[in-house]
Amino acid sequence: MSLPNRYLRLKEFFRGSVEPAFRYRQILDAIFNQGITQFSLMHTLPRALREQLAETFGKELLSLTPIEEDVSSQANKWLFSLADGQCIETVAMRYRAGWYSYCISTQAGCGFGCQFCGTAAMGLRRNLTADEICDQALYFRLAGQPLNSLSFMGMGEALANPNLFPVLQCLTDPALFALSARRLTVSTIGLVPGIQRLCRDFPQVNLTFSMHSPFNEQRSQLIPFNRRYPIEEVMASLDEHIARNRRKVYVAYLLLRDVNDSQEHAKTLAELLKRRGRNTRLYHVNIVRHNATQHSEQQFARPVETEIQKFRGWLEESGLKVTVRPSFGSEISAACGQLYAHSRDQVQAANLG
Repeated sequence: MSLPNRYLRLKEFFRGSVEPAFRYRQILDAIFNQGITQFSLMHTLPRALREQLAETFGKELLSLTPIEEDVSSQANKWLFSLADGQCIETVAMRYRAGWYSYCISTQAGCGFGCQFCGTAAMGLRRNLTADEICDQALYFRLAGQPLNSLSFMGMGEALANPNLFPVLQCLTDPALFALSARRLTVSTIGLVPGIQRLCRDFPQVNLTFSMHSPFNEQRSQLIPFNRRYPIEEVMASLDEHIARNRRKVYVAYLLLRDVNDSQEHAKTLAELLKRRGRNTRLYHVNIVRHNATQHSEQQFARPVETEIQKFRGWLEESGLKVTVRPSFGSEISAACGQLYAHSRDQVQAANLG
């Protein structure tokens, strides 16, 4: 069976090689400390070994190529091309305190059909490999940007891609990216088996549940996958996660004007979370401002700011912990729900035109 990422494959290569084991550590030093991603430039390695590694693993370690960069005041969006011509988008956000956060993609497209999301209009083209996911983070590290936090909230449903778990292993490995699990966030529309596995294998990774409506019928219209795992079943898995790990769970709530922003919605959401008993204090609601996209299945509007704050107030009056999440990059279609990537051929044709 093929090993899930290049670092395990490299380690296995040296296990079956006459080369000393420290050569593997030299490669990691070249990548993570010297910023070298081509074996031919790793001059601490013998020339014959460099040639053998390039022949076995390819000349360039990075599995993605930057095609375009869009810049705004607090967010930059990169369009990356993959080896098979598929493209993905990744977003880097800069907070005024100097904190850098990255929105990482796990799939080319998405197959879950959420009505408000531009990525869903692409359909699912394929899962990204573990290397393709990790290399989004590696690209920014090589550029000298600090990896203060990573969120798997880019293109795709993270828990639908089994390669997410070897990625989390890579990112938290002290010999590789050496990131704290608490600086990683996985967002899901409610894939219960994935939530259970994350709870078991990576309990310190932050978890966000994208709810967007407390009513099953309406949520199924907005997020068709709700028919597979309705709200009560997802909440039971989140309760289990909290009970087992005593870790906060975030509930993302995308506000859509005249759709899910009424006082009745706020009251029902509050009642749903208050029924968690002693676990209620570890649920935190993140209100998300809607970002319009021409690609989504349906067109929705964002409530005006006074209505957003009114909804927040209703929840806080019920005793819930609530934050209105800042929205970065909407002017370059880099905000939540706006990511959409054409294939490399389509990008090149548009540029030529």
